[in-house]
Amino acid sequence: MMRVLGPHTADNWAVSADSLDWTCRETAVHVAHDLLAYAGQVAACPADAYLPFDLTVPPDASPREVLQVVTACAGLLSSALVTADPQVRAWHWGACDPAGFASMGVAEILLHTYDITQGLGVPWLPPQPLCEGVLRRLFPDAPPGDPIEVLLWCTGRGELDGRPRRTSWTWQAATS
Repeated sequence: MMRVLGPHTADNWAVSADSLDWTCRETAVHVAHDLLAYAGQVAACPADAYLPFDLTVPPDASPREVLQVVTACAGLLSSALVTADPQVRAWHWGACDPAGFASMGVAEILLHTYDITQGLGVPWLPPQPLCEGVLRRLFPDAPPGDPIEVLLWCTGRGELDGRPRRTSWTWQAATS
C-alpha cells in the first residue's frame, strides 16, 4: 500500500475511492481502523464481540500521515500475529484463528489499495499470489479463474466470465 500509494499523496484524496461511498482518504483510514481492530482481537482473544475501542485520525491529517497510521496499524497486527499461538481463537463473526485475521488484513490492504488507486486514476492490480491466498482462506467457494479477477468479483469490484457484479458478499474468516 505504501509503495503503491506513497508517490500519490499530493493527489486529491477527497475523491471517491472507486465505487465506494468513501473518499480515498476515508478508505485509507478504514484500512488502518480494521488492521488495529484485528490486532486487538488477536491480542485479547475476546470470544463474542469486537473490543470496545476505536481509532481516530484527525481530519486534518494528510494522506501521507494517514498512510503512516496504516503502516503503524499493520505493524501492530503483524506483531500480534507473530506472538499469537496458532491455536488461539478470537471473535470475528465466530471463532477466528490468527491465520484468518492475517488473511483479512491482507484482503483489506489489497482491496482498498485497489479502490484508492481506481479513485486516483493510478493503474494497479493486486499481486496474484496474495490474491490466491486470500481466496483460499476467505472465499473457499470462489469460482475458478484468474485470482485477481476472481477476488475483485468476489468482493463486488467487477464482473467475472459473464457473471454480474456482486452487490453483497461476505468472507468466511471464522473457523467455526
